[in-house]
Amino acid sequence: MKDYIEVDEWKIIERGFNPQHNKVSESIFSLGNGRMGQRANFEEAYSGETLQGNYVAGVYYPDKTRVGWWKNGYPEYFAKVINAANWIGIDVLIDDEQLDLAKCEVASFRRELNMKEGYLKRTFTAKTASGKLMEVEAIRFCSVADDETGAIKYTLSPLNFDGTVTLMPFIDGDVVNQDSNYDEKFWGEVKKETWADGGFIQMRTKKTGFEVATGMLVAVLVDGEQVDTVFRATEKEKYIASSAGLLIKKGEKVSLVKYAANLSSQNYEAESLAANLKETLSRIAEKGFDTMIAEQAKAWAKKWKHNDIIIEGDTAAQQAIRFNIFQLNQTYTGEDDRLNIGPKGFTGEKYGGSTYWDTEAYCVPFYLATAKQQVTKNLLLYRYKQLDKAIDNAKLLGFKDGAALYPMVTMDGTECHNEWEITFEEIHRNGAMAYAIYNYVRYTGDEGYLTDYGLEVLIAIARFWSQRVNWSNEKQQYVILGVTGPNEYENNINNNWYTNKQATWCMQYAMDVIALVKTADPHKYAALVTKINFKEAEETARFKDIIAKMYFPYEETHNVFLQQDGYMDKEQILVKDLPPGERPINQKWSWDRILRSCYIKQADVLQGMYFFEDQYDIDTIRRNYDFYEPRTVHESSLSPCVHAIIAAKLGDEARAYEFYLRTARLDLDDYNNDTEDGCHITSMAGTWMSVLEGFGGMRVKEGKLSFQPFLPGKWQSFSFHIGFRGSLLNIKVSKDGVQIKNLSGNETTVLVYDKEQLVKANDELLVEA
Repeated sequence: MKDYIEVDEWKIIERGFNPQHNKVSESIFSLGNGRMGQRANFEEAYSGETLQGNYVAGVYYPDKTRVGWWKNGYPEYFAKVINAANWIGIDVLIDDEQLDLAKCEVASFRRELNMKEGYLKRTFTAKTASGKLMEVEAIRFCSVADDETGAIKYTLSPLNFDGTVTLMPFIDGDVVNQDSNYDEKFWGEVKKETWADGGFIQMRTKKTGFEVATGMLVAVLVDGEQVDTVFRATEKEKYIASSAGLLIKKGEKVSLVKYAANLSSQNYEAESLAANLKETLSRIAEKGFDTMIAEQAKAWAKKWKHNDIIIEGDTAAQQAIRFNIFQLNQTYTGEDDRLNIGPKGFTGEKYGGSTYWDTEAYCVPFYLATAKQQVTKNLLLYRYKQLDKAIDNAKLLGFKDGAALYPMVTMDGTECHNEWEITFEEIHRNGAMAYAIYNYVRYTGDEGYLTDYGLEVLIAIARFWSQRVNWSNEKQQYVILGVTGPNEYENNINNNWYTNKQATWCMQYAMDVIALVKTADPHKYAALVTKINFKEAEETARFKDIIAKMYFPYEETHNVFLQQDGYMDKEQILVKDLPPGERPINQKWSWDRILRSCYIKQADVLQGMYFFEDQYDIDTIRRNYDFYEPRTVHESSLSPCVHAIIAAKLGDEARAYEFYLRTARLDLDDYNNDTEDGCHITSMAGTWMSVLEGFGGMRVKEGKLSFQPFLPGKWQSFSFHIGFRGSLLNIKVSKDGVQIKNLSGNETTVLVYDKEQLVKANDELLVEA
């Protein structure tokens, strides 16, 4: 755990330069707009330790799989959102000395991420080897208002000398991925062009053939006024630059403004990329930096109006929740159903930027409540459009008759994960796909989605489960063997309780939706039956038989659901009894030792308790929580939020608050010593859930929002916005009670502590404590 980020309600602030923290800060201070993003690399040269990262959403490369022992069913490649052309670069020479903070003495340094207005600001004073002191201020952003563009204003001011400063803004397409399996470069140059004050490079990905044109226009200001500047263009392979030498006086402020754009062949014909890029650059340069950053502030104000959470009395908690919401909004906007949410978003290479089941399990609730309905629907359509490939994935593993196994990792629907214990065994992911459909329909009431898309997916998933089980003569029950549950510190286990639970629930939900669609639209149902060759009577009879006869491991002594067969054979040493020097175990222990231990990476049985809480009484949930949480090391970013929500439900304020802070400040404080790889974007949605579903006690019950809130002792109040079926509500929880403001023109009924409250349009009420 690190503690160098200053606490501020609206800003992330790093004061003082510590090279050992640089890669962590590059992740934390990352920028994005849903269409493109970048790590917080320096504009000027930096020869110290860094992870360069610029990313364009949806553009990926199929990096050939690298394994020691190939197994049938392994994917041929790992699809990765790859490092794209570096558009932020500005080389700086002070007389003949390069500005490089790894080589200069850093007299002062401050980095600030302004979350309210959506920009990154860095100020520092550097002393060169010859003693020249240069003060620098760099401001940049990825435009939310114009999501193919970004801009930088880079200002220098000499403090103790007059001299010549050479500025060389550039676009560098000769980039690498640190995680390349074979040290391969993924881009080839198509063409480039330079002119006096800018230029562009058009690159094409190998194999996949995506083309991206990245370009720049630059201008120079002296003491705030634009001046005519003579630039000299430079070209080399995959690289263009414009350089200018400027005489600069002590105390004078010289600014380079760099306008940039990334245009992709996903949205334009490849042949027209250059022309569209030039038009885009001219348009934003005509607007100017000040107008662009004002538009940025306005766009972010609109976002915060709908999804801010305000916490009074706890600045660290306030900063943390806003940081999580900010990163989620930078990563995914929902405007394009070809895109999804990678676990690291635009903040790093780990996990390849691909899509995991995290989206369905953790991100869907956030977007349901904070964005228009179509945003979440697009996440579901992303999976619907990949159903054929999910069926192909299942075929590779020997399944048939339209059974679908959604991939653990994917960009286009093809399985990309190449570890057998995940690729073949972590099949509970299929349940998350079904649960997301259920969650969406429960929240929105959009049953039409089930008719048009959802049922086809649900039947394919149910078919998978009906083939994945086998009958145990010994138990006289159905079992599921050779799996990995959400707790990835267990592999190749039998009868993971959560997986068995998901299997039966998916089959039951499919049958429930079959009945609904048959009644709602018999013609569409008949067409679907024909399309997928669904033998309703035969297949649903098998579903019912499996549901009735599924084996669920149970531990009688503690009266809890058993995580899997044989779990109690493990040595039961609680996490609190582990020596602190052996944590985190995934960095200190061998994999063999982890697999033999009782330690749990993230919620497993408790994930089922969270998803299906309505099926269990409070005592059952409490017994399982009190048994499994002390054995959980929380070494997955997805773990603390589920534990926070359940603790809140149980009235355990201390643990609920502990886990909230841990999930909320996971990256800011680098809890797991891995933030340098990128921020944990999908778990940030879990932080939001910890507040609304945990402290707010928010649920959907019989088509109505329900709240069972409590106020953490350290907070004076907390409030949040939530959109629900055409209404926008503001809920404030304080010592006075629960205040509900209806900010829409529709009256709505909500439940507060299980009592109905009618909130009229554009009105408010207070439910007293």
